Amino acid sequence: MSRGPGTSRRRRLALAAAGLSLFLLFGVLVPVPRIVALRFSPPASTAFLEARRGRLLSEGKNARIDRRPVPLAKVSPHLVKAVLVAEDARFFAHHGIDWEAVRAARERNRRYPKRRRIGASTITQQLAKNLWLSSDRTWFRKGREAAIALTMELLLPKRTILEHYLSGIEWGERVWGCEAAARKYFGTSASSLTRAQAAWLAAMIPGPRVFLGNPARHERRASRILSRMSATAEMGP
Repeated sequence: MSRGPGTSRRRRLALAAAGLSLFLLFGVLVPVPRIVALRFSPPASTAFLEARRGRLLSEGKNARIDRRPVPLAKVSPHLVKAVLVAEDARFFAHHGIDWEAVRAARERNRRYPKRRRIGASTITQQLAKNLWLSSDRTWFRKGREAAIALTMELLLPKRTILEHYLSGIEWGERVWGCEAAARKYFGTSASSLTRAQAAWLAAMIPGPRVFLGNPARHERRASRILSRMSATAEMGP
């Protein structure tokens, strides 16, 4: 039986409605214009920075935060390597999500359910979360994080992602980005950091306030990162 023009028209309208719904949903979940803007300049702020500023204000404290974005060319190669070793050794090999790391983390968490659970977020996923999301542990937030990370990998060069990550993460209560961290802890610029200084900073990334409050644990992690830096070949695209 042949379909009439009304059926064909309804099908086209249904497809158009579905396409529009997907476009609107994708636009809500993934801030494409803001991702594209990262190709040209650093973001004015981040969701995590603003959350910290809001908390400081709510406590009646000065909300000034030291953040000094710098281009990747002005970041010590030692720090770049230390951060990659510590946070995402396959950064230049994956496309936003490291499925090998996801499988390994899932297997480790399954085998050792009583130990602290580990994750497998890539630098791209961490950047997506820091810029636009929250620390909520929900499937919706993780799904949106993954969608943004995959889109970032499509629209941005790897070095741009790494640049914004290093300039946008927390390194202390009021210290945001590698330039501010280098000046705060070592009185130097991010471009002049030594291998040992870079490993010390990279060791803070999972939780700077936690590690600053536990110097022995911090030093152990920094030492492991420094050893891995020596054993790992040059990392890059």
